[in-house]
Amino acid sequence: MDELTQRWTKATVHPDMWVDPDEDPRSSDGPAPEGELATLQEYLRDYRATLLMKCEGLDSEQLARRSVLPSTMSLLGLLRHLAEVERDWQSWLDPEHARPSLYGDPDGDFDGAIADDAVVAEAREALAREQAATDAALSRHDHDLGAAVGAHGTVREIRIHLIEEYARHCGHADLLRECVDGRVGQ
Repeated sequence: MDELTQRWTKATVHPDMWVDPDEDPRSSDGPAPEGELATLQEYLRDYRATLLMKCEGLDSEQLARRSVLPSTMSLLGLLRHLAEVERDWQSWLDPEHARPSLYGDPDGDFDGAIADDAVVAEAREALAREQAATDAALSRHDHDLGAAVGAHGTVREIRIHLIEEYARHCGHADLLRECVDGRVGQ
């Protein structure tokens, strides 16, 4: 971000928000979720949506723009990283059917996040595909959140770890987006 870039938001009702409440796809006028499972599902869905919102309206160069050296972090890298994370959790849920890494070496998700429309499209497709596969794998265990799965704890712990991963990276996405074009908000 150059020094002349102004901070801005689309929100008019609450200037610290990303969008106005009536335009927020995460908002619901209905009742709060009932029960632990529904609450965990809603938090994960909302954090996933938040990450995608932080990437909206940017071209491949902006999505691939790195933060500050020596970091390789970018919004595109986060999309790729979270697709990899989703795949990892699927393997932990079902270790007998573990699949290989999407991006090879441990930093392939960020290192391969280059300004190319095809790379962006593939990252978006991979994230959607891996999220759907994770949701399907988790749904097989929804009858008992305390059930032990694999060697990594319970279904509840896996759901909470996914929420934690997205929450942490949505914070990174806030800063990355502000560096790209000055847009701020929750």
